[in-house]
Amino acid sequence: MSGAGVLAAVAVLFGAAAAREAFADRALAIARLPFAPARPKLLAGKVLGVFFGVVLGLAASPAAPGRTAVLVLVGFPIAGFLAPDGLRERRARQRRRRLVAALPDALDLLAVSAGSGRGPAAGIEQLAKAGEGPLAEEMRLVLAELSCGVPLSAALESLRRRVPGSELATLVAAIERSRKFGSPLADQLRRQSASLRAASRRATEEHAARAAPKIQLVVALVLVPSVLLMIAAGLIANAGTLLAGF
Repeated sequence: MSGAGVLAAVAVLFGAAAAREAFADRALAIARLPFAPARPKLLAGKVLGVFFGVVLGLAASPAAPGRTAVLVLVGFPIAGFLAPDGLRERRARQRRRRLVAALPDALDLLAVSAGSGRGPAAGIEQLAKAGEGPLAEEMRLVLAELSCGVPLSAALESLRRRVPGSELATLVAAIERSRKFGSPLADQLRRQSASLRAASRRATEEHAARAAPKIQLVVALVLVPSVLLMIAAGLIANAGTLLAGF
């Protein structure tokens, strides 16, 4: 492929990126997270990824057999172009896992605060000041909105939109029910905390159950052949002694 062809492929990639950034709601939602890189930084990462992809493609294509050289020339820039998006998605998943893992303890703290007669805003303030990690960051954002005069319902709805998933949506719904209908908030928070812990235990057990066949596969493919090779090496080394009587 000529240099003009590579440049055309790069131009097509950046045109697709512009369309994706304009119309993909998921990308926009992730970009609003506190840790998300700014768009200029993301675009710079894509430019660097495409540059290194072109360099690697030009270096590796002569060694590729037949028509696969074209795939190498195009595939490496595409991989470099998509790598920043993949890293951003991975960071979003890791952040959400950390947030959900910290949620049961936070719910217990909110339940204690609600049981003592304090309002949800006081519990959120306590979490924001004492906690660490993604959940505390989100609570600090809620507290900042409240300090600017935003109503609690609007701040909680903003929290629900920023963090996808049912966990925080359930928390927001429980607080809203308590505020509107006077239902006991502490009991709802304790039930949700217990449910999240039970779900975490089930996920851990399922992960451990899936790990057992993988361990058996490693034993079958690595340890058993290595032991057989050691036995074979010992037999070969002592072949003269073993065959001396024949």
